[in-house]
Amino acid sequence: MAVEICVKAAPGAPDVLGDCPFCHKVLLTLEEKDIPYETKLVDLSQKPQWFLEINPEGKVPVINFGDGRWVSDSDVITQILEEKYPEPPLATPPEFASVGSKLFSSFIGFLKSNDPNDGSEQALLQELQALDNHLKDHGPYVNYAKPCAVDLNLAPKFYHLEITLDHFKGWTIPENLNHLRSYLDLLFNQKSFLKTKAAREHVIAGWAPKVEAWRNSA
Repeated sequence: MAVEICVKAAPGAPDVLGDCPFCHKVLLTLEEKDIPYETKLVDLSQKPQWFLEINPEGKVPVINFGDGRWVSDSDVITQILEEKYPEPPLATPPEFASVGSKLFSSFIGFLKSNDPNDGSEQALLQELQALDNHLKDHGPYVNYAKPCAVDLNLAPKFYHLEITLDHFKGWTIPENLNHLRSYLDLLFNQKSFLKTKAAREHVIAGWAPKVEAWRNSA
């Protein structure tokens, strides 16, 4: 029996893959490990009863490995996938496990910000520079020549970062971060990434209500 995974459907398009970076991370892991899976799209604005019955918290992603038990939390899911399907190995060496760990929170902080002097842009730039420095010494991926779990975690987050900051703030990653830019080109052109990414317009639509609420609360 193939693995079943419930993921977010696109806002206003319930039959199209949505923009959840945590769902995307799990899909990337399934693809990189060449595990057969069946995708179930869930409209999070109108959660169907069958979904709430298997997952009362109503969160995605959730996965069923064929034993009837549904498992939630993308970190837990990817860890189980690594244990159940060890080839190819995607485990990150302990010394690199925290690389880029503050990226998403720094990105959100800058996206939410309405004050150009609050330090949120500088905090994000520091995270990007730190990753660029790491890639200079250890690239082209976080762990040298082959992708690992950290790469599959960062790829969707960078995809959201690039699209939303460009669309909502007219901001792009600095040109001088050469190693980081090469890294993103590598990630975004992986076969697994191209197959599992949400369309740009669905990423924007997914973030738009949050951005509007943040701006109105300023």
